[in-house]
Amino acid sequence: MAQEQETATQQQGPTFGIEKLYIKDFSLEVPNAPGIFLERGEPQVDIQINNSGTPLGDGVYDAVLTVTVTAKLGEKTLFLVEVSQAGIFRLVNVPEQEIEPLLAVACPNILQPYAREAISEATVRAGFAPVLLQPINFEAIYLSRLQERQAAQSAARIATPAADTPLQ
Repeated sequence: MAQEQETATQQQGPTFGIEKLYIKDFSLEVPNAPGIFLERGEPQVDIQINNSGTPLGDGVYDAVLTVTVTAKLGEKTLFLVEVSQAGIFRLVNVPEQEIEPLLAVACPNILQPYAREAISEATVRAGFAPVLLQPINFEAIYLSRLQERQAAQSAARIATPAADTPLQ
């Protein structure tokens, strides 16, 4: 019976599923409160984004999208909010070469709206206007990183002499 189920699973095409979505880490700081609320001006907002994927075993992966938003007014920090929105994803019968793009593009696309909501809600609760994260082109980011990695590998091959080349 178990062998029949395993054979049936192998005959199915690739499947991608969401097992669980959760906040892995969340932080909100308003280091200059309450005085900062009396100051006026247009804040400088810096947004940093990072994503990663880790295998948990047997076609299950933990993908994490971390978004850090820092708002400053001059040299003073208005707020700093960081959320690591995560998800457990099941990839069944997915070819090995397609796993990395799924973890780098599809998973963050699923996680980003949840991170956007957490960031927006946190900034409002902290007494500021909501920060609305714009849509992110994770495919372009992935392709750019892939090109950088390939260029670095090519440069490393050029810089390293071949093993059969005699050194003079």
